[in-house]
Amino acid sequence: QVQLVESGGGLVQAGGSLRLSCAASGRTFRRYDMGWFRQAPGKEREFVSAISASGTSTWYADSVKGRFLISRNGAMNTVDLQMNSLNAEDTAVYYCAVRTVYRSSWNVKDEYAYWGQGTQVTVSS
Repeated sequence: QVQLVESGGGLVQAGGSLRLSCAASGRTFRRYDMGWFRQAPGKEREFVSAISASGTSTWYADSVKGRFLISRNGAMNTVDLQMNSLNAEDTAVYYCAVRTVYRSSWNVKDEYAYWGQGTQVTVSS
């Protein structure tokens, strides 16, 4: 059974940092892009960042570019999201996901078939 488990969320002051981790089990995802999305209360789930299967290509939403860094460890089936210079607008539940459809683009959530349960990130101003 496929399982994605996020960790590392919490409460942080504005300007601070957090590192999210996602551990995948049940199968290997070394051949798939993986991504992070987030959902704030009352808003749609939105793309944050993604990384290619090889780890050589990364993509970021404009709102996090230059502040967040995505990385993956294929051998350990994990993907991390280093978040720096956090602000109140980053407050959301963060989800990791595995992209299994490649029809459109890396920032389209419908192309991601496997999702974690989410981890809460709260940034206090």
